[in-house]
Amino acid sequence: MFSGAGSKRPLPLVVAAAATATLGLTGCSVDASTAEPESKSFAYAGSSLKLTTHEVATELVAADRKDIKVTRWFDHAAGSERLTWTLKGDTLDIDAGCSGIAFCDAKFKVEVPRGVAVIRDGKATDPPGATGPEERRPSTP
Repeated sequence: MFSGAGSKRPLPLVVAAAATATLGLTGCSVDASTAEPESKSFAYAGSSLKLTTHEVATELVAADRKDIKVTRWFDHAAGSERLTWTLKGDTLDIDAGCSGIAFCDAKFKVEVPRGVAVIRDGKATDPPGATGPEERRPSTP
């Protein structure tokens, strides 16, 4: 009645389907805004910065500081996490995500010194607060 041949389905496919079904039934939800923030500072003396975000939600602000401060919020329920924040030369590379059967959410806040020109994902960007109060011009009606 039953032959030794068994099912022709590959084992990884069966495991993946079972994992997906299980995660779907558990109602996994992830929200970076509820995650515990992690911060890292980078010494920086340059006048321009290239920021690569890998399409992760990133708030960019200019602040009264001499270094670059990166804050990361990351939440995941499944999958292999992929977390990066490195400064090499004038390029800050930040990334957060998951691979495999994954549920994750991430966001960053990057604080740069006032006056530093920022190229974000290939586009020139003026972060909020880029000019100090003494440099702001009064608005005209």
